Amino acid sequence: MATRWDPFEEMDRLFGTLTMGTRSAVPGMPMDLFREGEHYVLAIDLPGVDPGTIDVSVEDRTLTVRAERTARSGDGQWLLRERPTGTFARQLTLGRGLALDRIEASYADGVLSLTIPVAEEAKPRRIEVSQAASKAQIGTRETIEQA
Repeated sequence: MATRWDPFEEMDRLFGTLTMGTRSAVPGMPMDLFREGEHYVLAIDLPGVDPGTIDVSVEDRTLTVRAERTARSGDGQWLLRERPTGTFARQLTLGRGLALDRIEASYADGVLSLTIPVAEEAKPRRIEVSQAASKAQIGTRETIEQA
């Protein structure tokens, strides 16, 4: 059985063990990516983020998502603080064959959803093969020798 080796996963694991117990060990923007028909869907968890702070941009095939979660204000004494605050950013390099000018974004229930359509020129299509009328006749060996 073949196994898939991901060097980035190994780096994350190593980095996570080195920074265990610090705020940077907590992932800020976990996401899922899947294809649904003629488009891709990217779902990013952003609970507690003000939708006005979410910024999505594409530049030279690089998709950047930024969001900010502000710290709770008040005079209370913190007993436990595991939810990260501040500005989070995530970048993805997009492949060719996507309609980058038609990306749609929505935010509901703490999840940012991006719909990235497949470009028309990248969609598979069937090409009809027509039969050309042939002027040359294919004959038997005897017909060719007689000519």
